[in-house]
Amino acid sequence: MSSEIVSGYRKFLLLIALFFCTLILPSSSNELQVLLKLKSNLEKSNSNVFSTWSPKNSPCNFTGIVCDTNDMVKEINLNLRNLVGIVPFDSLCSLEALETISLGNNSLFGDISDHLRNCTNLKYLDLGWNSFSGRVPDLSSLTKLEFLSLNLTGVSGSFPWKSLENLTSLRFLSLGDNVFEKNPFPLEILKLEKLYWLYLTNSSIEGEIPEDIGNLTLLEHLELSYNFIFGKIPVGIAKLTKLSELYLYDNDLSGTFPVGFGNLTNLVELDASNNSLEGDISELKLLTNLRMLQLFENQLSGEVPVEFGDFKFLQEISLYSNKFTGSLPQKLGSWTDFQSIDASENFFTGPIPPDMCKKGQMVDILLLQNNFTGEIPESYGSCLTLDRFRVSNNSLSGLVPTGIWGLPNLRILDLTFNQFEGPVTRNIGQAKYLSQLFLANNQFSGELPVTISKASSLEAIVLSSNNFSGEIPSTVGELVRLSSFYLDGNNFSGAIPHSLGACVSLNVISLAENSLDGEIPASLGYLQSLNSLNLSANKLSGKIPESLSSSRLSLLDLSDNQLSGHIPDSISINAFNESFVGNPGLCSDSGIRNFKPCTSSSGPKMSILVKVVIACSIAGVFLLVLLLVTLTLANLRKNRENCPIQRRDSWDLEKYHILSFGEEEVVKALKQENVIGKGGCGSVYKVTLSCGKQLAVKHIWKQDCSGEVKFQTTSPMLGKGKSRTPQYDAEVATLSSIRHLNVVKLYCSITSEDSHLLVYEYMPNGSVWDQLHMCQQIRMDWGVRYAIALGSARGLEYLHHGTYGYIAPEYAYAYNVDEKSDVYSFGVVLMELVTGRRPTEPEFGEKDLVQWVHDTMMRNEEKAIDLVDSTISDSSKEGAAKVLTIAIRCTIKIPTIRPSMKMVVHMLEDVEPCLSGEVSVKSESEGQNSKQ
Repeated sequence: MSSEIVSGYRKFLLLIALFFCTLILPSSSNELQVLLKLKSNLEKSNSNVFSTWSPKNSPCNFTGIVCDTNDMVKEINLNLRNLVGIVPFDSLCSLEALETISLGNNSLFGDISDHLRNCTNLKYLDLGWNSFSGRVPDLSSLTKLEFLSLNLTGVSGSFPWKSLENLTSLRFLSLGDNVFEKNPFPLEILKLEKLYWLYLTNSSIEGEIPEDIGNLTLLEHLELSYNFIFGKIPVGIAKLTKLSELYLYDNDLSGTFPVGFGNLTNLVELDASNNSLEGDISELKLLTNLRMLQLFENQLSGEVPVEFGDFKFLQEISLYSNKFTGSLPQKLGSWTDFQSIDASENFFTGPIPPDMCKKGQMVDILLLQNNFTGEIPESYGSCLTLDRFRVSNNSLSGLVPTGIWGLPNLRILDLTFNQFEGPVTRNIGQAKYLSQLFLANNQFSGELPVTISKASSLEAIVLSSNNFSGEIPSTVGELVRLSSFYLDGNNFSGAIPHSLGACVSLNVISLAENSLDGEIPASLGYLQSLNSLNLSANKLSGKIPESLSSSRLSLLDLSDNQLSGHIPDSISINAFNESFVGNPGLCSDSGIRNFKPCTSSSGPKMSILVKVVIACSIAGVFLLVLLLVTLTLANLRKNRENCPIQRRDSWDLEKYHILSFGEEEVVKALKQENVIGKGGCGSVYKVTLSCGKQLAVKHIWKQDCSGEVKFQTTSPMLGKGKSRTPQYDAEVATLSSIRHLNVVKLYCSITSEDSHLLVYEYMPNGSVWDQLHMCQQIRMDWGVRYAIALGSARGLEYLHHGTYGYIAPEYAYAYNVDEKSDVYSFGVVLMELVTGRRPTEPEFGEKDLVQWVHDTMMRNEEKAIDLVDSTISDSSKEGAAKVLTIAIRCTIKIPTIRPSMKMVVHMLEDVEPCLSGEVSVKSESEGQNSKQ
């Protein structure tokens, strides 16, 4: 072929190519511009996904983009890419071949545009786990959709349920964890017969589950939890024989498991906890594929079917807080990698199943508060994976298997209120992770082994009401993490070890009702955290150490010993009136009742000259005092125009502690320049006394409150709080009697005909609010924040549960009315401590901190770490994230399912950080019936 012909042929082909390019380029150019606009909107994101999104490249080569055979954009897959910004749905929906938009698990915001309805070719739409706002638009035009995930998108308002009936191709539907308006169960969903996945948890659905739920026969996963659903579980649910996961927890379901429920033989996970279900669970005996069963907090009764012992895949079962009876299946857990059982707070009888750790995977055995009998099976002595073994409040007996004392991973051993006997064996020193040892109210005997000091993680030792004897090991001082030490009601003898003063974390010591002798070690008075000291009913002698004067004790009991000498003035207060009885050798110069004065009247007679000198001295002091009072009154009159309240004819001062100041000095300092806070009924002042001591004085005008006090709480412990209206008398009655390390001290009250003054200790570092959001005076790393959280929780727990005996019963009972509101408020404080954010921030939009955190974390606690304050060190962020999950529980919208403050304290203690160089707060004894 000649060269001219070849050249002409090539030119012809080139012309054809150019012709087709003119047809293709406009479409390709349009797709390029759409994607570059998306990049422009999101380019501030901390993501490298857009490094390939260049005009020089074909869109089909962009990261996250998939094209069809015609090189047209078919899929946009940018899930989990740390994207931030507004999505241009209007331009995206102009992509003619677009079938997939996957933008879940990012930080996208703005409205989900109405332009979304133009994406009519979409088969896959995932916008979940973002921060969108506004309402969900009508979706009826997206008839080809097979996958729709709007879970936790941040949208609110009414959902367009009606539009779902057109989406008959849907196979996956996830709409949960959004703040929708309440709506009855959406019947439109029942027409989506191709669904295999339906997630409607926390979607504000109310009413009953319809019988026609059985029409969705392809369902494998169904979640309807945390809604307002009531009534019975419908019989129709038994038709969903392909179900592998069924979640119905946190509703108000009643009645029994319906006949036919046993047809759901493919169920792997079943959670119907926290409802009002009743009757037996015989229908569940055919669910042989169960891996997880959660039925706690219902009204279920009857026996656990013996068939459960043959379930070969069961790993986790939780039945606590029901009315079950009979024995647990004795073969339970023997076939599988069984890991956890919680059957607490029921009426179970018979022996503990012996083989739940047969496969060596058991972590938690929680059988508290039942009627189990017999001995602890020997097999659990070799269960090396055990973390918690709690069988308190049963009728168990016999010797504890030796191996249990030394289990290397055991963290909590709780055997209280049984009939166990025998000793604690020496191998307890091998229990390196044991933090809580609860053995109270049994028949244990023998000496406490010296090796207990090798269990270096111990924080609480509770051995009360047993038959232990011998001396308290002197090596106990090596337990530097020990915070609670209860040995009362035993037969211990010998001296109290001086080394106990080396346990710097101790806040409770109870050694009452033993046969201890010798003197009280002065070292106990130097324990800075000591809050409660009970040494009553022993044979102690000698003087009360002056060092106890430095302790901040809420409970002190030295009664019924053989103590003698002077009672230190600082602990000679009304709160401790009964703390020293039964010690006839004691005396007091502070007027504490029932004790003789320490100064003797039977000495040598004074000479007349000495008497004259003394009389003149007294007269001189009296004149001096009179002169000072006169000058003070004159000065007060001179300056009273600067004082926001006028001098009254009489002020009534009521003391709750020994005072080094009088009402005049306090009143004089109530000037405008000393105001540090304001409330609805008055102001809060910072008062500096002449001796340098600082006070916080709350001034309340009676006439402004009409009998009720309304003020903004600004507790240094909890920071800024919400407006509250407690009666004045209730506040005084409560705080005046309480002496607790974590509750701010009320020194006195000063009243006149129209004013109240409450005089508190002043916290120089200000409130948590100040430190987090204002002045940043101290380093607020996680150690400090955790200490604040746990200390505050203990103080609030004390007010809720520890105040009986100090205040009138009617106050204590009335406090329960608002208890769960306090828990909510405390949850907000936890969120502030973890995130470093204020309760309201511009970035939250119309949300507050609680809603923002809930929306971000719902059903995926792994997101919590992203919310931790960036100033907290990386090594502490995981622990802070765990505290954020506790805050979530405290701020649940249904008050009745919020935890008590006692439970909050236990949960915080469970996530105590291992700190190096930071503040550390150790846990108190864990409640006997706590399962967390």
